[in-house]
Amino acid sequence: MSVRRSPRKNHVVVAKDEISTMSNVKRPIEQDLDKATTFIKKTKIEALKKEENPGHDLSLLHQKDIKGSPPNWNIVYDLLEALREKEKAPVDTMGCERLADATATPVVQRFQTLVSLMLSSQTKDTVTSVVVRRLQVELPGGLCLQDILNIDELTLDKMISAIGFHTKKASYLKRTAEILKDQYDGDIPDTIEGLTSLPGVGPKMGYLTLQVAWNKNVGIGVDVHVHRICNRLGWVKTKTPEETRESLQSWLPKDKWKKINPILVGYGQIVCLPRGPKCDICPVSQYCPSSEIKKKVKKTKKVESIYFKTEEL
Repeated sequence: MSVRRSPRKNHVVVAKDEISTMSNVKRPIEQDLDKATTFIKKTKIEALKKEENPGHDLSLLHQKDIKGSPPNWNIVYDLLEALREKEKAPVDTMGCERLADATATPVVQRFQTLVSLMLSSQTKDTVTSVVVRRLQVELPGGLCLQDILNIDELTLDKMISAIGFHTKKASYLKRTAEILKDQYDGDIPDTIEGLTSLPGVGPKMGYLTLQVAWNKNVGIGVDVHVHRICNRLGWVKTKTPEETRESLQSWLPKDKWKKINPILVGYGQIVCLPRGPKCDICPVSQYCPSSEIKKKVKKTKKVESIYFKTEEL
C-alpha cells in the first residue's frame, strides 16, 4: 500500500488507487456469513432436486412471489433456525409450552399451559418456571382448576409473588377459574375469541395457548422479543405486538407461524438482546438494517471520505 505524508503534521494519506482495493477485502465475519448463506442455498436446492415432484419451482427458494414480504427474509429465517437448533436458550427448557405436567390428564395439562402463559407476561422464563413448579408441588391437586377455585386470593398472591404484577394476576386466575367452571365445563376455550375473553389473556397468550394446548395453528404469538426483533430486522414497521402479528401473518407462510415464536424468543434471549445486542456474533448481521456492525463500518467510511476530501484542498 502506498502512502504519502500530508503537509499537515502527523497525517498520513493512503493513495486513492488503493481505496478500491481495500474496500474489496472482506473481513473474516463477512466471509463466514457468505459461506453460511451459500451452504443453506445449496442444501435447499439439493433437497428439492431429490423430491419426486419434477415440477417443483426452485424460484420458491427466494420467496419473491409472496406479496409484501421483506427482501432476504427466508435466508434470515433459515440462518436463525440453524442458530437455534445449535444454541439453546431459556425458552427451550423453561418456556410456557414446557411447563405442563406430562403425567397429568389432557384437561389439566391444558389448564396448566394457560396458567403458565398468564403468569409469564412481564416475567422472565426462569422465574415463571420456578413459580409454576412451586404451584404444581405445593397445591393439593398439582395445579388443577379445583386448586385455584379452592385457594384464597391472598394465599395465591403470596405463592406467585416472584412474578411481575403478581397481585393482579392472582385476581385474573381466580376469576378465570370461575369462568372455566361455569362456562367451559372445567376445560379451557378452544377458540381465540373464547381465550381472549378471559381476564388478563391477550392475543399473544391466546394464540400460543391454542398452538400448545389444542394444537391449533391459527395465529402467531407475538411477545416483546418477536415484536422487537421483527422491527430490527426490517420485517415490519410497527408500534405494537398486535400490529406486528397482523403484518407478519400477511406474508409469512403459515407453516412457520408456530416456529417463529420460539426461534425469535430464544434468539432475543441469547443474541439480539433488548440492550447491547451481540451483533458481532449474530449470523444475520449482514442482512439486518439495525446491525451495529454496519453502523460502525459506515461511520468509519464516512470519516475516511471526509479526510480524503480535506487533503485534496
